[in-house]
Formats: sequence, structure tokens, C-alpha cells
Amino acid sequence: MATLKNDTLLKALRREPTPYTPVWLMRQAGRYLPEYNATRARAGSFLALAKTPSLATEVTLQPLARFPLDAAILFSDILTVPDAMGLGLQFAAGEGPRFLRTTADEAAIAALAVPDMAKLAYVFDAVSEIKTALAGSVPLLGFAGSPFTLACYMIEGGGSSDFATVRKMACARPDLLQRIVDVNAEAVAAYLNEQIARGADAVMIFDTWGGMLSTPAYRRFSLAPMRSILAALKPAPDGAPVPTIVFTKGGGQWLDEVAASGASAVGLDWTVDIARARAAVGARVALQGNLDPIVLLTDPDTVDREATAIVRAAGPAPGHIFNLGHGIVPATPPENVAALVAAVHRESAAIRATP
Repeated sequence: MATLKNDTLLKALRREPTPYTPVWLMRQAGRYLPEYNATRARAGSFLALAKTPSLATEVTLQPLARFPLDAAILFSDILTVPDAMGLGLQFAAGEGPRFLRTTADEAAIAALAVPDMAKLAYVFDAVSEIKTALAGSVPLLGFAGSPFTLACYMIEGGGSSDFATVRKMACARPDLLQRIVDVNAEAVAAYLNEQIARGADAVMIFDTWGGMLSTPAYRRFSLAPMRSILAALKPAPDGAPVPTIVFTKGGGQWLDEVAASGASAVGLDWTVDIARARAAVGARVALQGNLDPIVLLTDPDTVDREATAIVRAAGPAPGHIFNLGHGIVPATPPENVAALVAAVHRESAAIRATP
């Protein structure tokens, strides 16, 4: 593979010294950018955008043209895997994702199977196209939803305020939920391995809903399947190990256990004290985070102040990747993102330069 011009993110994931703290943002390609909205309108729908590799490449590159970010992240959706299982993914205007079919009964769960990865060729083709378009400028992040988070949508049929059906199944029929997450874990491992084979430099598992579980349920239905995925990941085509990030939103209470999962880095949401997290596990794993996305709805001066505080709290030791505690809010002004990236780069470089 060609040498990256900017490998700061990969060095940070390996906890190697870097001249500054690398920064990328969850949902950095999205609705807050007018150019994204124009491309989406041209595509006709979100799914058409995500399933057309050339357009997915276009929107992946858009934030990099605006901001000096230290990584690109594949433009896709976490629900592509269950869609390939035949559940019929749809996106209704203003309603978010919905599935035509669910895995909420025994028959549907028994019939569940790992999909043929050929059904996800559009994702892998996008990885290849993005990698070529980046021309070695920055690393490319691949990703997938966690087995439990995918199960939440598969069982409920869409989003939910409490995912009560899922949590009820975890208590009353844990065998059924276990089968779903086991199939999902096998599917996600295959999915990420193909992204790696196509050129993803690092991969991330998004466990958006694991934080709502009890501790025993989290260990069984969320953390254990993520550990199995991490253990199943293959090296890059050149034989080098591929860095991995695990992010459980609302999972700060399990920091030590997630840090022992086998991931290179642990993503933190904004409720976690990053200074304490660095003191607790920073010698074992890198940490990613953790600005509250709502800060980006304020003004450049406020963004600068809050970003600077996180950089200082994280300290100069190797192994910090700056990110938000969740995805960018669509109403975010792009100029605030510019202020954020500038503040992170400036302040972290200054800290490292201080004797």
C-alpha cells in the first residue's frame, strides 16, 4: 500500500507520539453541509446515495475539501447488513430508517442467516473508489453497527425511544436475542473484513444502543459479540494489523471492560470525564472523543473554548483522537466545524511543544 501523507490518526490509534491530536468527526459527511444536500437531492434518496459508489465517494470527500480533517470515513449506513439479510430497509422523510420485515418472532429469528457479501458489493466498491480518490492523503475509516445495535432495529422495525421489545426479549427470551446477535456478529466480521480487504485503514464498531442495557445484559448481548468480531478481523492486504475503535454510547461505566475487548481505541461520549478515562486506561488503549455535539450549535469562540478544554484534559500523552461524543447535528454551522478543527490542531500542537 502507498505511504500515507498524513498518518497521524493511525499513529494515535497505535498510541505512538504525534505532533498534534488528530481529529475526525462522526457524521462529518452529512446534512450540515450544503454540498451534501445538493448531492443527496441529485441522488433522489438517501438509499440511492448510499448505494451508488460514485456518489458515496463524492460525499465522503466533501468535508475533507472544507476542513483539514485527519481521516475520511466511508459514507454508508449501519443498517446495510440487515438490509442484505432481506429485511427491506426504507428511509421515510422525517421518520428515519424502517424495515418492512422484523426479526421479532421465533420463525423469523430461526430463518436469520449471514448474508452473501455480494449483496453489499456497493459498499465495498465505494471503499475502493474512496481509497483511490484519497490518493494517500489521509486514512480511510470503515465501520459497522454493533450486533446488538443492529438487533435493536431488526426487532423493533425501526428507531425507538426505549427499545422496549428488545429489552423484554433480553429478559424473557434471551435465547432468541442471543441467536440474533450471534448471526449479526458473524455478518459484521465478514463485512468489516471485506472493507479491510478493499483498503480501509482502520475500522470502527458503532454500539449506539448498548448503553441502555443492564450490566449483565451489556456483557452478554453487546460486549461479547463485539469481542468476537475483533478477534475475527484479518490484517490488511500488506499484512499489517488494522486498528479498531469500539464506541458504546452511554457506556462509560464499562470503560475498563471495553478497554480490555481487544480494540485499539475506545470511543467516549460527552458524559465521560476524559482526564479520568486517560488516567484509568490510557496506557492500554487509545481514547477517542468527546465533545458534546450540541456545542457545535453555539459560536466559534465557544467551540474553541470547549475543544481546547478537552484537548488539555486529555493531555499530551500519545493515544488521543479528537471526536464528538456522537454524530454532528444537522443544524451545525460549517464555520463552527472549521473553528473546532483549528482549535484542536492548534492547542494540541502547542501542548506538545511545551517543555
